[in-house]
Amino acid sequence: MSDRDGRGVGELKRGESGARDLPDVIDTESLGKDLAAMLVPGDLVILDGPLGAGKTALTRGIGAGLGVSGRISSPTFIIAREHRPGPAGGPGLVHVDAYRLGGLDDLDALDLDTDLESSVIVVEWGEGVVERLVEEYLMVRLRRDDDTETRHVTWEWVNR
Repeated sequence: MSDRDGRGVGELKRGESGARDLPDVIDTESLGKDLAAMLVPGDLVILDGPLGAGKTALTRGIGAGLGVSGRISSPTFIIAREHRPGPAGGPGLVHVDAYRLGGLDDLDALDLDTDLESSVIVVEWGEGVVERLVEEYLMVRLRRDDDTETRHVTWEWVNR
């Protein structure tokens, strides 16, 4: 099976960096599914990118790849949404928008340390805020080409 640009789905390897151009939202969600294949409970994914770069679309793909229940939408106003594991089992997903967090006290109040035991945590706008939760995390940077709407995505595993 391959995605629309001919790459094999699930080819991504844990610990490896990569990059992709994503012409539309379907491609963005597809990359999320590919990333989900290498994630396990306790993993932290930090998404960096401007408004409209595709952070929530990528998270929808991660959620689909993990098989979690519930519709994934932006957690902007509620800060965090928890999605339980789906019928097939696997990890849950906690989707956080750190943009409105005031600092470490607000982060601590979310009690994400506990969620790490059974879930994958995806944090939009989390760079510089949530890294301290784990020793290793997946950093994903999304940028949008204003002329074509193509997203340029890079990812890398980071060890603190």
